[in-house]
Amino acid sequence: MSKATEWKKLAVIIAIFIGCYFLPIGTARFDNALMESLQLVKWYAREHVLLCLVPAFFIAGAISVFVSQASVMKYLGAQANKVLAYAVASISGSILAVCSCTVLPLFAGIYKMGAGLGPASTFLYSGPAINILAIILTARVLGLEIGIARAVGAIIFSIVIGLAMHLIYRKEEIEKAGAQATMPHPEVNRKLWQNAVYFAVMVGILVFANWARSGDVRAVFLCCPGGLSKLSVEGTLLSKDQNTVKIQDVSGKTYELSAELVQQVEEVKKNNLYSLIHQSRWVIVSVLLVGFAIMLGLWFTRPELSEWVGASWGLTKQMLPLLLMGVFTAGLLLGRPGPGHEGVIPTEWVNSAVGGNSIRANLFAAIAGAFMYFATLTEVPILQGLMGAGMGKGPALALLLAGPALSLPNMLVIRSVMGTQKTVVFVSLVIVIATLSGIIFGTFF
Repeated sequence: MSKATEWKKLAVIIAIFIGCYFLPIGTARFDNALMESLQLVKWYAREHVLLCLVPAFFIAGAISVFVSQASVMKYLGAQANKVLAYAVASISGSILAVCSCTVLPLFAGIYKMGAGLGPASTFLYSGPAINILAIILTARVLGLEIGIARAVGAIIFSIVIGLAMHLIYRKEEIEKAGAQATMPHPEVNRKLWQNAVYFAVMVGILVFANWARSGDVRAVFLCCPGGLSKLSVEGTLLSKDQNTVKIQDVSGKTYELSAELVQQVEEVKKNNLYSLIHQSRWVIVSVLLVGFAIMLGLWFTRPELSEWVGASWGLTKQMLPLLLMGVFTAGLLLGRPGPGHEGVIPTEWVNSAVGGNSIRANLFAAIAGAFMYFATLTEVPILQGLMGAGMGKGPALALLLAGPALSLPNMLVIRSVMGTQKTVVFVSLVIVIATLSGIIFGTFF
């Protein structure tokens, strides 16, 4: 073993020792941040692992086992028609409407099966960024202009980022295309419609099991005793009396508002179909699971099922520890969403850095959004609070374009799939494009 390797190991050991020696245990901020990080990991394990990640791991395992490599390369490979490849990648990612962590197993599955770097990157961005429900909620809560800007920006930039990744690594992609051209076409044991139904049912289980509820009331209240501005919270009315109004918003966060500051509590017109699906989601999931079990018994052999489970387990071992470690680190640094849940970095630093429409404000918003973990839909109430505290519309859009698509846990897993250099380039592209979008939007609005 070389001396350089030994010196690196010694440096890591010394760094860990110094960190442990000066660990600020006993200081209020660090102790609170540590508790917040554990709370965030607990919430993540309860809300996202079983219903989001487990189905996603099984879908990704199925992609690697049951989807022919020829099919992936035909639509998403380095030799595929570029218009078709990027259209398929952006549409398939947006249909799933998953968070930045749930999309990772699916991205890993298609990338390892031979998808080109450009289409795979488009899919990776579009899955969490082009979320129809989140875009509608953004327009309704934060304003029509920022909702439209988010929708248009996310769709365009998913393709722009994919094309940029392809051009930056064009030589490598040409070599991949040449290697793919000589690969034999594997035998297919099932008909195309059977595989299509099989995957559609798995995606249906993932989507309906995580179908979010819509709000039923909106409380409009003054943000502070002086009445400097008005804010609104939409969600479920938990209780109301002479002193307080308690509402749980669409992300699950509970607000206890002073009755003196509440100006009105109005019912929100619901989409009947959407609400009906939410109320019936477990019935739908149960029916899909029964149909799924029948398909497994009739269409697949025991060796195939064993290979599928093995592939899913391999992805789980690779990604889940990194995701949990990333969630813990994000919680330690930034805490949980909402007031009173600070991490090591004070919230007022963030609030003071995103006012106005300067390059610094937009860049800071994009970087903070990229590293912070946002569950699906939680970015809207968080931004509502930040904008009420003085955040500009430009930085708000920058955070919306970077935040849902990236997170620290997301970056750690992307690195394990496509390497450090490509991960740095992908993250940098997202941050730069989000920053420029925020500056342009803030200039006109």
